[in-house]
Amino acid sequence: MTAVHATFVIEKTYPHPVTKVFAAFAQSDIKQSWFGHGSGGTYENDFRVGGIERSSWVMDATTPFPGAVLSSEALYLDIVPDRRIACGSNMMMNGTPFSGSLATFEFAADGDGAKLTLTHHGAYFENADGPQMREHGWGELLKRLGEAL
Repeated sequence: MTAVHATFVIEKTYPHPVTKVFAAFAQSDIKQSWFGHGSGGTYENDFRVGGIERSSWVMDATTPFPGAVLSSEALYLDIVPDRRIACGSNMMMNGTPFSGSLATFEFAADGDGAKLTLTHHGAYFENADGPQMREHGWGELLKRLGEAL
C-alpha cells in the first residue's frame, strides 16, 4: 500500500487574546489539559525550537479505538511567540507508526479575540486513521482548547 498524502486547514476564533491562546500551547500544564484524550497517559513538552513534545495515552470508550495506546512525538521546527508554531510529528498506535505530519499553527488578533489557523500536511501509512479522521480529531482538540481557555 502506498502512503496517502493530504492537507487540511482549520480556522477557529476564540474570545481570548492571542497571548492567552498561544500560552495554551506553550505552557505544558495547560496544553496537557486539552491535548490528551483518555487515561493512563504521559506528557512531556520541551517548548523551544529543537525541543520535543511526547505524549501517549490509552484511548477511551468515546474514541474509534478504545483501549489502544496512541502516542506521538513532535519536533518544534519554528516558534514565533504569539504568531506561529511549526512542528513535525509522528503518531503510533500500539507502537506501530501510522502517520507523519507537518503542522503549522498561526495566531492573529481578531477584534478582542484571537484567530487560530492550523495547516496540517499529513502522510498516512498502513492502518492509519486517514485524513478525514485526522481533520475531525484536530477539530475536536481545538474545540477542547476553547473549553480549556
